[in-house]
Amino acid sequence: MEVLPEIDSTNTELMRRARAGQIDPILLVAERQTAGRGRLGRQWFSGDCASPAGGFVDAALPSLMFSLGLVLAPKDWSGLSLAVGLSIVESLHPDLQLKWPNDAWLHSRKMAGILIETASFGNMRYAVIGVGINIAPRDGQGLSTPPASLSELLPGTTAPATLARVVEPMVRAIQRFETQGFGPLRAAFHARDLLYGQAVQCSSGLTGVGRGVDTDGALLVHTENGLTKITSAEVSVRPVSPESAS
Repeated sequence: MEVLPEIDSTNTELMRRARAGQIDPILLVAERQTAGRGRLGRQWFSGDCASPAGGFVDAALPSLMFSLGLVLAPKDWSGLSLAVGLSIVESLHPDLQLKWPNDAWLHSRKMAGILIETASFGNMRYAVIGVGINIAPRDGQGLSTPPASLSELLPGTTAPATLARVVEPMVRAIQRFETQGFGPLRAAFHARDLLYGQAVQCSSGLTGVGRGVDTDGALLVHTENGLTKITSAEVSVRPVSPESAS
């Protein structure tokens, strides 16, 4: 484990190191990110903080931001982000749900996000699994989705305490995924599925009703033409008017 007071992005840094030949397992934590990233190139705002002399352990950080880098060799990579997201919410609180593929939501607001990137080096594939969790309340101005914070569920919690809750279960979940895939986790994902039974719209314009995920982690959407699998489109929940549903 390594803690940096500031970095552009923990994911970006681990990819830089991997290209330089550093592919040993590592957990990289940032007190502040200047160019944090989410899915589809979206920005992840870390929030401002002033780190005291004690650094990460004593800092009142508004967010927890870390990346896990390691070599992985699953038979099928499908569903890895769902497995990681499931581990995060199960480690934190029963009220948290998963918005496919891997965002943690508290009711109608986003609390945490995950970004997984991979790169091949010879016959090995290196994975970087980045996680961002809002610890303290934050201003939602300029954000497409209102933010939630873990402190709403766990008053007084801190970034170090949150890291201690999530990181070991997450590593174990990734190890299980490597050998077993996503299939055994499907029922547990459904228990946390924010989109199940909800009207959804994909960025492609497809609309329908969420019907869970399949054994590979693809989102199932019931449309006017039947059941459709979504494997890569960003999905957002919104009411579908009676006129458009008819």
